[in-house]
Amino acid sequence: MPLNHGYTYTTRVGPDGADMALETYLAAAYPHDSEDCWRKRADAGELTDVKGRPLPPGTRLKAGDVFLWHRPPWNEPGAPTDFEVIASDSTFAAVNKPGGLPTLPGAGFLEQTLLFQVRKQFPGAVPMHRLGRGTTGLTLFALTEAARRAIQDDWQSRRVRKHYLAVAQGITPERQLIRTPIGPVPHPLLGSVHAAKPDGRPSESELIRLAVAGENTCAPKSVVLVRIATGRPHQIRIHLASIGHPLAGDPLFLPGGHPAPDSTAVPGDCGYLLHAWRLEFRHPETERIVELEAPLPAAWADYAKLIHPGG
Repeated sequence: MPLNHGYTYTTRVGPDGADMALETYLAAAYPHDSEDCWRKRADAGELTDVKGRPLPPGTRLKAGDVFLWHRPPWNEPGAPTDFEVIASDSTFAAVNKPGGLPTLPGAGFLEQTLLFQVRKQFPGAVPMHRLGRGTTGLTLFALTEAARRAIQDDWQSRRVRKHYLAVAQGITPERQLIRTPIGPVPHPLLGSVHAAKPDGRPSESELIRLAVAGENTCAPKSVVLVRIATGRPHQIRIHLASIGHPLAGDPLFLPGGHPAPDSTAVPGDCGYLLHAWRLEFRHPETERIVELEAPLPAAWADYAKLIHPGG
């Protein structure tokens, strides 16, 4: 487990924090740690104001106060940190993310993330979307503020086209438009996760079956192409599960698109095959259409023989 260099978090006190003790406010704002834990961090000098002056336990806060938590280095979970640059220029970089590497910091990951690794080569890179930890493939970064705004506008206007390849349980329909709404549902460990939810946000995925593996066995699998018009969290995993065909090996989502009520699995758990294969977007300066494709990783070797995505 690699040791990182620590990190400084910044917190601004909201109106609800007025006159609260520092450790009480933090325990309410970040319930993953107890009030006693935050008190010990204050005692250790890890909590300061913006001028670097330590804030002792019991410090009374005012709305608008800004303070820092200087988190000491910690051991991060291991993750593959290699990535392939598919295309880049002065405005954008598109890379091929490996499976197991989170896109952004969170859940104990900081330096073992695609963002941290990409910024070593492209300082200031801003991710325009995120892939799940177990998902591989094309991830787009903007390298200038103007490029970020242009790509973001196109993304929100649904002018960016995203094509994924996935391996699903069972034999899926040959073609289906999936519009299962997605929203937060209860989760025993995290409080909530995104899943199929009748009153959730509108979501749309188009499924096209490309091939079937083990068609004459008791556990066939479908290799599918999925085009997504929206980008909800875990959308493809949820949508395939919602029609009764979860991704093969997905530890979280069951048929119907929900986690098990007693599930200890979390969204970052791996085991499934989902690949961001093709991406089409307007170049942020020339406005020409850029078409990119990320090669399938080695884990897809058996399934790649069944399909010819480049044909």
